[in-house]
Amino acid sequence: MRPHALYQIIAPCGPILDAGAARRVLDALQGPSLDEGWSQALKTAWPALAPVFAASPYLAGLSRRAPARLARVLTNDPASGLSDILKATKACAAEPGGEGRLRQLKGDVHLLTALADLGGVWNLDTVTLSLTRFADAALSAALAIAAREAVSGGRMVQPPFADGGPAPGLFCLAMGKQGAFELNYSSDIDIIVFYDGAVLPAAPGIESSGLAISIAERIIDILQTRTADGYVFRVDLRLRPDPASTALAVPLAEAFNYYESVGQNWERAAFIKARPAAGDLPQARLFLDELAPFIWRRNLDFAAIADIHAIKRQIHVHKVDERLSVKGADLKLGAGGIREIEFFVQTQQLILGGRQRDLRSPRTLDALAALRAAGHVADDVAADLAGAYTTLRGLEHRIQMIEDEQTHRLPISDPERRRIAVLAGFGRLARFDAMVDKTLRRVNRRYGELFAGEEALSSAFGSLVFTGVDDDPETLTTLRSMGFSDPLAVSRAIRGWHHGHLGATRSARGRELFTRLAPRVLEAASATGAPDEAFQRFAEFFGGLTLGVQVQSMFLAKPRLLELVVRIMAHAPQFARTLARRPAALDALLDPAFFAPLDSVDGPGETLAGEDDLEGAMNLARRAHRERVFQIGVQLLAGAADARAVGGALADLAEDLIKGLARVSLITVEAAAGAFAGDVAVVALGKCGSREMTVTSDLDLMTVYRPVSTSSASAIKGWSADTFYARFTQRLISALSAPTAEGGLYEVDLRLRPSGAKGPVAVSLAALESYYASEAEAWELLALTRARVVWASSPAFGALAARTVERALRRPRDRNRTAKAVREMRALMAQERPHSGFWDMKLSPGGLVDIEFAAQHLQIVAASEGGPLRQNTGDALAALSSARRGPQRALDCLADAWRLQQDLSQLLNIALDGGADPSHEPRALRSLLARAGGVRDFRSLKTKLTRMRKAARLAFDDIVAA
Repeated sequence: MRPHALYQIIAPCGPILDAGAARRVLDALQGPSLDEGWSQALKTAWPALAPVFAASPYLAGLSRRAPARLARVLTNDPASGLSDILKATKACAAEPGGEGRLRQLKGDVHLLTALADLGGVWNLDTVTLSLTRFADAALSAALAIAAREAVSGGRMVQPPFADGGPAPGLFCLAMGKQGAFELNYSSDIDIIVFYDGAVLPAAPGIESSGLAISIAERIIDILQTRTADGYVFRVDLRLRPDPASTALAVPLAEAFNYYESVGQNWERAAFIKARPAAGDLPQARLFLDELAPFIWRRNLDFAAIADIHAIKRQIHVHKVDERLSVKGADLKLGAGGIREIEFFVQTQQLILGGRQRDLRSPRTLDALAALRAAGHVADDVAADLAGAYTTLRGLEHRIQMIEDEQTHRLPISDPERRRIAVLAGFGRLARFDAMVDKTLRRVNRRYGELFAGEEALSSAFGSLVFTGVDDDPETLTTLRSMGFSDPLAVSRAIRGWHHGHLGATRSARGRELFTRLAPRVLEAASATGAPDEAFQRFAEFFGGLTLGVQVQSMFLAKPRLLELVVRIMAHAPQFARTLARRPAALDALLDPAFFAPLDSVDGPGETLAGEDDLEGAMNLARRAHRERVFQIGVQLLAGAADARAVGGALADLAEDLIKGLARVSLITVEAAAGAFAGDVAVVALGKCGSREMTVTSDLDLMTVYRPVSTSSASAIKGWSADTFYARFTQRLISALSAPTAEGGLYEVDLRLRPSGAKGPVAVSLAALESYYASEAEAWELLALTRARVVWASSPAFGALAARTVERALRRPRDRNRTAKAVREMRALMAQERPHSGFWDMKLSPGGLVDIEFAAQHLQIVAASEGGPLRQNTGDALAALSSARRGPQRALDCLADAWRLQQDLSQLLNIALDGGADPSHEPRALRSLLARAGGVRDFRSLKTKLTRMRKAARLAFDDIVAA
C-alpha cells in the first residue's frame, strides 16, 4: 500500500527546520499496533512529512495525537477521504455525542486539506471548496442538534423534516468567504440567522423570537466551544442588521425594514457573497430573491457611486518612496493585500452588477474574470490581480497552518517567518521575502492606478477603513499614529455613525456624505495636537445635528471651515459645548462678513429697531447675541482678532442690545401708563462701561431719570416719576436677564447705583449728583470712573447725564485719605473674595483688580486738577502716563501686566468659561495661550505671568502709598 498524496510534497517543501521536533512526531506515529501497510506508507511519505511537522506544531499535534487520522490521509484518495468526513459530519446530527464528534472531524478535515494543499494535489479552489463544504455540513449538523434539543425540551413542536429543515422558517445565510466557497484554512464563519415567526413551530406559550434566539445561541455553543478535541468553528454573527442593537436571530420583517431604510453600501457588498447554508433553504432562497433589489441596484446616482468607490479609496495606497515591509506584513488587510483585490472587485460589481447579471459571482476570481471578459478590467491587470490573489491566499493558509490561528500576518522574526517559507517550498528566506514583496507591490500598484484623479479617503498616515463589523487593524494603526490614545473607541464611534445611529447619518445621503467627511474630521483632529479632545467634542456636536446633510455638505465644500471648527473645539471646550447645544450657530460662518474686522460689522441695532413687541425683541436679542458672540469667539480663537478688539466688540454688542431693549421697554411701560414727561438714560459701569467685556461678563447698570415738569404724576395711572422709571428699569432688567425660548442673555447687577441694593432701582439725576457729592464712598467713586451712558431717551439728556458723572469725578479728593481707603478696600476684598488660583486673572495679587484700582485711584485724585478720565483701563494708563500723573515705571508695569492678563482672560473665558485651570487642558490650548502671551511655551507663560504680576503688585503698592 503506497501513500496516495504525500509523496508529491517533497518537491515544494523546504528544509527541515527542527529535526528533533520531526523525530518526536515519528516516534509517536510508530507503534506495534500499526499494520505493515501503514508503516510502509509512513516510511515512504516521511521525507515529505518531516519538513511539514518541523514547521507546523499544529499539524504535528494533529498527527501525533491521532496516528489513525494520519493513516487515513496517507492511504486514501483525498476526494474519498473528504467524502467520508462529510458523511460523518452529516450523521452527527442524529448521533448521541455528535457534538464532540464534530470537533474530531474538524481535525480530520484540517489535516487532509493541509497535506493535500502542501502536496500540490489540490489547488486553491479545491482547498477552499473542501473547507467550505465541511463548514456547511457542520453548521447544518449544529442546527439540527439545536432543533432536536428544542423539541425534546418542549420549546418547539416536532417539524415534519421536509424542505423546511429541522426548524421550518429559520435559516442561516453563509456570508463572507463561506458564502463564496472561499473559506480560509483557520477562518471563522460569518453567518446570519433569520426566521419567520409565523412559520417557526414554537410550542404553545413559547415566543418565536425566544425560540429562534435560543437556537442561534446553541449553534454558536456547539461550534465554538473548546474541549480537549479543539473546536469546530468560531462563529461571527455581526454581519446581521445593526448588530449592536439586534438579537442574534433576526425576524424577516425587521431585516427587510432595515435594509430598505438604513442598509449601507458595504452591506450590499457583503451580500454579494451571501448564500443559503443551513435550515429552511427554500425560505432562505426566497429571502435573497426579495433582497436582490437592495443588493443589485439598477440605477445609481452620483452620490451612491461615490460612496461605493469610497469603500476602496479608504485604503491607503503606498507611493514608490513608502517602503512595504514583508516583516509583519498583513497579507489580508495590509497594503497590497487580499482586501485590495476583493474591494476592487466588489465595488465594480456593486456599480455594474445591477444591469449586468454576469458580474454577480460571489467568488473573487470568477468575478474578476467576468469583469475582464466584459471589458471593465484590462487583461494584464486581471492577470496580475488573479495571480497575486492565488499566491496570497496560499500563503494565508500556510500562516494559519502553523498554529491554527486566525491570522493573516507574516511573522516579524526571521525564524518564525522561515516556517512559512518552508511550507511555501522556499529553501532560502531571502527568496521568499523577495517573492512576497514583489506580489504586494504589484497589487498595490494596480490598486493605486484605480484612483487617478479621485479624492483620497485614506490618510497620509495610512488606511482609514470603517466598513464592516470588525475594527480594521490597519486603521487602528493609522489612528494611533495620528495621535489618538484610544483608536478602538474612535473606530467604533465612526462605524456606529455609519450604521445611522445619529440623526446626521440616518439617511442614505447623510451616510454617503459621512463616508467622505470622516477622514477629513480625523485629519483635522490630528492636526490640532489634541486629537482625543477634538474628536470627542466633534462627536458631541455631530450627535446633536438634525440637519446632517446640510452641515456635512458645507464642511465638504469648505474644508478650511471644518479644520477651523475642529481646531476651535480642541482649544475651547466651553465653546465646543455651546456649539454642541446649538449647532445652528454654524450658519453664521457662511456669512461673507464673518471674518471681517469686528469694528466694521454692524450690530443687531437695526433688527431690534423694527421690533416694538418686548417678547419678540427679547428673542431677537438672544439670537443676535448668540450669533455675534460665536463670531467674536471664533475670530479670537482663530487669531483674527486680539483681546482688545474682542472686549470692545462685546461691549458694543451689549450696548446695541441695551439700546434696543431699553427703547422697547420704555414703549411697553408707556403703553401701560401713558407717556411720561421726562427723560431717562442707562449708564453702564464695570466691564461694559470700560469696554473690557468678556463672554462671561455680567452687566453693571444704573438708570438715571429727570422729570421735565414739576408735576409728580402721569396723566393716566397716577404714577410718580419714581414709579414710572422704576417700572421701566424692571422691564429692562427682565428683558436683559430673563430666559426665553432662545435662552439667556446677561446677568444684570444694579448694586453699583447710589445706595446700592437699599436705594431705588432708578435714580433721579438730582439724587445722583447729591449722592456723589456728599455720601459716596471711595469704592463707589472708583467704580464711577467706568460709567458710560449707553442709551438715553434723548441725546441732550444723555449728554447731561455724562456731564453730571464727570462733575462728580472731578471734585477735589484728599490724596492720602483716598489712598488709605483704596488700600483698605483692596485688603477687605482679598479677605472676603480671595483669588481662586494662579489662573484667576481678576483677583490674583497683581491681577486685573489691582491694576484697575491703581488706574482709577490716580484718575480720581488728579481729576480735579484736569487729569485724564478714561473708562477703559488701558486707555487710562496710557493717558496718565502721557500726562505724567503717576510714577512712570509703575505705570509701564501696570500697562504690560494689564495687556497680558486681558489677553489671557479673554481666551480663558471663551475657551474654558473662565473657571478651569488650563494646566490640565490639551496641549493645543496651552500652546494657544503661550502664543497669546508672546512666549515659546506654556511653562514660559507661567514664568512671565508670575514676573509681571509681582511687578504690578509692587506698582500698585507704590501708587496707593500714603
